[in-house]
Amino acid sequence: MPRDPRAWLWDVQEASGSIQSFVNGMDASAYVASELVRAAVERKFEVIGESLSQLSKSEPALAARVPDLPKIVAFRNLLIHGYANVRHDTVWSAIHDSLPLLRQAVEELLIELGSEGKTN
Repeated sequence: MPRDPRAWLWDVQEASGSIQSFVNGMDASAYVASELVRAAVERKFEVIGESLSQLSKSEPALAARVPDLPKIVAFRNLLIHGYANVRHDTVWSAIHDSLPLLRQAVEELLIELGSEGKTN
């Protein structure tokens, strides 16, 4: 049985909420100084990218409605395969500039699709 496409969106929603929770109250310097927080944030960005990659395979029309989906998946790939090339300020910028827009888009899609019956 194929996975409900909303599940991929729920994964994105939960991972993005975790990222915001991890960095709450931090500035860029504190973020860079905390290896633990950086690792946790990067892992959640990997979850986001993988979830959106899977969504694009299972529901391409729905995935096309997620702004910058190819960039998000590419960012995930950089984090996994090219960590040394991803600067901490790039991740910090993604947290503050891109993540809120992604969260809003995913929230709107989940409302439109109906989020009742959430299962993973």
